[in-house]
Amino acid sequence: MNMTKNRNSLYIFSITFVATLGGLLFGYDTAVISGAEKSIENYLINGLGLSSFIHGITTSSALIGCIIGGIIAGFFSSTFGRKKSLIVASILFLLSALGSAYPEFLFFEVGEPTIGLLLTFNFYRIIGGIGVGLASAIVPMYIGEIAPATIRGRLVSFNQFAIIFGMLVVYFVNWGIARGQSLDWINEMGWRFMFASEAIPALLFGVFLFFVPETPRYLALTNQESKALTILTKINGKNTASNILQDIKQSKSASKSKLFAYGKTVIVIGILLSVFQQFVGINVALYYAPRIFESMGAAKDASMLQTIVMGLVNVIFTIIAIITVDKLGRRPLLITGSIGMAVGMFGVAGLAFANIISIGTLIFIIIYTASFMMSWGPICWVLISEIFPNKIRGQAVAIAVAAQWAANYLVSSTYPMMMEYSGGMTYGIYGIVSVISALFVWKFVPETKGKTLEEMENMWNNSKETKIS
Repeated sequence: MNMTKNRNSLYIFSITFVATLGGLLFGYDTAVISGAEKSIENYLINGLGLSSFIHGITTSSALIGCIIGGIIAGFFSSTFGRKKSLIVASILFLLSALGSAYPEFLFFEVGEPTIGLLLTFNFYRIIGGIGVGLASAIVPMYIGEIAPATIRGRLVSFNQFAIIFGMLVVYFVNWGIARGQSLDWINEMGWRFMFASEAIPALLFGVFLFFVPETPRYLALTNQESKALTILTKINGKNTASNILQDIKQSKSASKSKLFAYGKTVIVIGILLSVFQQFVGINVALYYAPRIFESMGAAKDASMLQTIVMGLVNVIFTIIAIITVDKLGRRPLLITGSIGMAVGMFGVAGLAFANIISIGTLIFIIIYTASFMMSWGPICWVLISEIFPNKIRGQAVAIAVAAQWAANYLVSSTYPMMMEYSGGMTYGIYGIVSVISALFVWKFVPETKGKTLEEMENMWNNSKETKIS
């Protein structure tokens, strides 16, 4: 019995590991810009005499692709399956890494910035963003549909760990590339190596995906029940697998494919979870971290080193979430994290209003990001992967993720302009949203700890019937 348990655990964790490489690339692609954005500003923005608004759009251009990827994720995952959709994402990551590193390829001269070159660079970043959008929707969905209910929260949280680990890796890579180099070299060549480095994990992700199975729930929903049973048996054992398959079949026959078949509440909650995760301002801290630390007086390579420290803190607190999510539940972690984020952002806002830039700023930023990483970072993805019923999961997750990336883009692209107006006001707004997010969870978000995906479906069915009666 123990041997079977060990074998099943090894199988589950190996599948999860491959899937979370998509999360690692998600983090890598979104954070690589943090080391390169000032060089891009120097080369393409200042070189063309463009405004800070265009700089904000360029820095955040991958998010346009993320929105597109989130929107099409439902169609891709439902039509081609979870696995094939992730293979498409890996190809997009690879193309983006190489194209962003050398946007002049075929059509432009190196060192001669033009509007066409700026658009081409943004195009490659958008291509990578589509890959991120696909991965961000489908990886947690894939893990959620593979994982046993008792450890689903932990396994889906590994995706957030991979995202943060990907960011930490690229912080080290960026720092290693910039360390000891002149600013001129970084602005001319260093940023290219930063983008090109993503090609390595992208290639590994694409290769490893050929060795993992499609999810049993997708197979069952597409009338491939024998394949679904084989995978469920490897994961859960023969008796449990048969019961799970029976639940999936009942869900399949009872469900309707319309998005609002289970009422509007579950869709609205999923969207608001996604929006709140971004409106608290987390990606401001992630995208612009070196610039924030430089404003505190740190040199270029020192600011990247401080970013690494922040990345390490993020990893530690994500591990805390992984350990506790299936013990404490989703709601307590979200509410606690919201309170911590509010403290951090109000602290940064207060120092900004007082025109004080000190180690206190760094401490409050770390309090803020640590609170996010132990709560909204991983738990939002856990909830999005599990609250939606089987038959609408592909569409609903896609809508929630698209809303998340749209909110991300709005926050990230407006940050430079908001900071020009008032840094204290900017961080204060993020603190207020953090408080509102806690109230939202307390009032509307259900606890999902320990429930199977099919039990969650029954909960929404019962909720809808109660409202009707």
